[in-house]
Amino acid sequence: MKVLTVFGTRPEAIKMAPLVRLLNHTPGIEHRLCSTGQHRQMLEQVMAFFEIKTDFDLAIMQPGQDLTGITCRILEGMRDVFAQFRPDWVLVHGDTTTCLAATLAAFYAGIKVGHVEAGLRTGDLQAPFPEEANRLLVDRLASAYFAPTQRNVDNLLKEGIKPERIVMTGNTVIDALLWAREKVLGFSAQVPPDVQKVFLENRRVLLVTGHRRENFGAGFEQICRALQTLAGRLPELTIVYPVHLNPNVQQPVRKYLSGIPNLLLTAPLNYPDFVYAMNKSWMILTDSGGVQEEAPSLGKPVLVMRDTTERPEAVEAGTVRLVGASTQRIVEAVEAYWAQPIPTPTYNPYGDGQASKRIVSYLTKKAT
Repeated sequence: MKVLTVFGTRPEAIKMAPLVRLLNHTPGIEHRLCSTGQHRQMLEQVMAFFEIKTDFDLAIMQPGQDLTGITCRILEGMRDVFAQFRPDWVLVHGDTTTCLAATLAAFYAGIKVGHVEAGLRTGDLQAPFPEEANRLLVDRLASAYFAPTQRNVDNLLKEGIKPERIVMTGNTVIDALLWAREKVLGFSAQVPPDVQKVFLENRRVLLVTGHRRENFGAGFEQICRALQTLAGRLPELTIVYPVHLNPNVQQPVRKYLSGIPNLLLTAPLNYPDFVYAMNKSWMILTDSGGVQEEAPSLGKPVLVMRDTTERPEAVEAGTVRLVGASTQRIVEAVEAYWAQPIPTPTYNPYGDGQASKRIVSYLTKKAT
């Protein structure tokens, strides 16, 4: 069986890395890896850490690219890849433009698609944008669905997907996290010195990440004002914010948050450093889907800067709280946690670290 895995962003690479490692060493599978290069520098760091290499690199990155340009370049690039390597299956992940465009290219070429992290839904095409539409479209074209949770399975069944095409696997991000955590034990010497210093000071650290397109503009201004307020009201709190490279994030962050003594702005952390930071933090404020899944395994509470989430299992388990991109709600939530002890999450609804094995098992059965 020939299998091609495709990813393009850092979150995709992290979540697919344990699956790629397993596919590379599974008898009976000829595996190739294609990167679209949607996140160039961040991708290279992840692949180096997980010790994986690409066989095809579309290198689509261009200054000021928009969704239309990204989609067109991936479609054309995948057509060329299929001319060189004709897989039986293309594996894609999640809800990115890479995921959608690679799926569409495979569909045009008559190649079966396996959707890793299938069945997530918010029910709102604008939140997150364009991710909600991307995953809906991918799930109309796929042939196999690797769903992290029972709720994701139920979503797919309601949409008419045949049950024999669905496997509840857990989320591969837990596979990646558990592998990474073992590797980064005693890893702190490689963490950037300014970040390491913060975590060695015995202070509560609020770790922040933010990149969602729907928060660009007014949303990020609200987020920045919240962090500015918290830094002033809670001088004993340290805020660590690795700032995403997108100019729509960089500009408001630099405008509102530069020069605050207990707020550290850093370049994006590579994956092992970010695992270290998550593991050492007191609380995490994020709009990332992956962090919502990883934090319960590390015993960390998460405030999510969105009004909806396609990962409600964590909300129900009490490990995640939605606060939106609202200055008032963010400040009130952090201050409330500051004032009372935080119950440590003890249950992760997103899996046991065996998702990749379940996916490969499904594929190998299809080959026999």
